[in-house]
Amino acid sequence: MALRKALAYSKKKVRPYTRKSNVRKKSYIKTIPQQKIVKFRMGDVKGYEKGKLKNIVKLVSGEKVLIRDNALEASRQYINKILEKELAGQYYFEVKIFPHHILRENKVLTGAGADRMQTGMQKSFGKTIGRAAIVYPNQTLFLVAFFHENQRKIVNKVLGKIKAKLPCHSRLVFEKRA
Repeated sequence: MALRKALAYSKKKVRPYTRKSNVRKKSYIKTIPQQKIVKFRMGDVKGYEKGKLKNIVKLVSGEKVLIRDNALEASRQYINKILEKELAGQYYFEVKIFPHHILRENKVLTGAGADRMQTGMQKSFGKTIGRAAIVYPNQTLFLVAFFHENQRKIVNKVLGKIKAKLPCHSRLVFEKRA
């Protein structure tokens, strides 16, 4: 089954919705979809925690938006693959957002006789189809730390290519730890 377009989940009104019902058991989401993001921290984790990696580049969101977990996982895999090839263990990479928000879909039937089978908006809470992270402006999406200043060009190139996979405007922010 194909994924719905991002337009199906409005950018204007990004907030979690919980069904309110007088019947208590109808007020809950029955199943939570599987987590698609496998790892959140990669590379030299101990070196980052000890403060050895002095240079940091962050990918920061420019708007309020929902980012699906499959977009985050695709970005994570791409970044980690290129950094492992280019910097080979001399980096730390972290996904800074977590997809908590559950996406739901009220499927509509098509074809002959479909009008007799479906309920329309009568019970329109929908079934769970995925997860998404609610991202706010100036929130860090990805963080990459590395040893030397000359590695910054590689990191900027990788994070620059990732911007196309994300449904929001974003920018790169460079920091140097003391």
